[in-house]
Amino acid sequence: MEVASFAEIEEEFIKRVHSVVWCNVATIDIQDRPRSRILHPIWESSIGWITTRRGSAKEQHLARNVYVSLAYIADTTKPVYADCKAEWMENLVDKKRIWNKLHDAPPPLGFDPALFYERVDHPNFGLLKLTPWRIEIATQGVGTQVWHANRG
Repeated sequence: MEVASFAEIEEEFIKRVHSVVWCNVATIDIQDRPRSRILHPIWESSIGWITTRRGSAKEQHLARNVYVSLAYIADTTKPVYADCKAEWMENLVDKKRIWNKLHDAPPPLGFDPALFYERVDHPNFGLLKLTPWRIEIATQGVGTQVWHANRG
């Protein structure tokens, strides 16, 4: 079932993605093949953020194709899928804000980014912004709710 606005699914979406925490993220490699890995996004409404190392295969893939597909599946009867455009955020204001958000959030959603990146201005500290164009929430017995950004 199509939903008219993200607001219709926002509460359930955030509840699920912030309780599952880790998700499969697929990119397209430089030979047009899918490549998956497990990552740890944090969401602010319909915008997702991923801290990740620069210089990775993921960075090469995104340089060629900026679209990613996320799958959150802790309960096979309640999966969440988010298809997004990913972009590297270079400004220190966004990096500090998301660094602090992750640091201050309770586990398992929160963690200390310094354990991986030392400091917020470290050259290996990358921040990806995820802007969904489609989100799907499925619930056994209820059905599937789908939101498209260009439709509402």
